[in-house]
Amino acid sequence: MEKHIITDISPDRQKRTTSWLNLESLADVEVTSESSEHPVEAALLSNTERGWRAARPGAQTIRLLFKRPQDIHRIHLIFLETAIRRTQEYQLRWSGDDGRTWNEIVRQQWNFSPDGSTRETEDHTVALSGVTGLELNITPDISGERAFASLEKLRVA
Repeated sequence: MEKHIITDISPDRQKRTTSWLNLESLADVEVTSESSEHPVEAALLSNTERGWRAARPGAQTIRLLFKRPQDIHRIHLIFLETAIRRTQEYQLRWSGDDGRTWNEIVRQQWNFSPDGSTRETEDHTVALSGVTGLELNITPDISGERAFASLEKLRVA
């Protein structure tokens, strides 16, 4: 039996070596609404830090339409809510036929609380080939309250 010492087993190793897709050149974006102070580009582009916020309360959709099919292996999301207590649900879906049909990747809920849990970070490892569309649906408060959806960051590799 041979033994080897592993020098770098840090979970951050993959994060350091990930090459995020340049969404600005590879995709068009559709969004149901956006506030003028927090446009959708603020969550999608790496040189911004403000994040996206909906202009109106209720369910929202952010859809990336790729100009040519992409192979996707990682989807990184960060949600931030510091003001109100709410339970958010999001759903990620992908299409390989220019949006005619959509396949669910994940559906998840998260409880935000201003005095505790204010940040949700999700890192989904996937093996998707020929992706022509990626869709994020956000229900900001499943109780039906008039909460505003927001997204701090969306990165795709």
